[in-house]
Amino acid sequence: MRGDRGDTAGFLMARQRRGVFDVDEDRALAELEDAWTSGGYHGFSVDHGTWSAIGSAGEVLTGATPDELGRKIRAHWQVMQ
Repeated sequence: MRGDRGDTAGFLMARQRRGVFDVDEDRALAELEDAWTSGGYHGFSVDHGTWSAIGSAGEVLTGATPDELGRKIRAHWQVMQ
């Protein structure tokens, strides 16, 4: 790609490539918030590979990936119903 075909090509050349297994943390956190805030979960974060959320009663749920955290939230939510 040469970068002389408008902003898109130049942007793509300047952007660093992510590995196939790298996670877009901001996007994943936004998706978790969208999915679970109305279910009583908040405080979504990721720190050094540990993903976390806080339940409405103060429980801290963690996972090694956004998917793992999502599964733990779902299981916790089902028990609380």
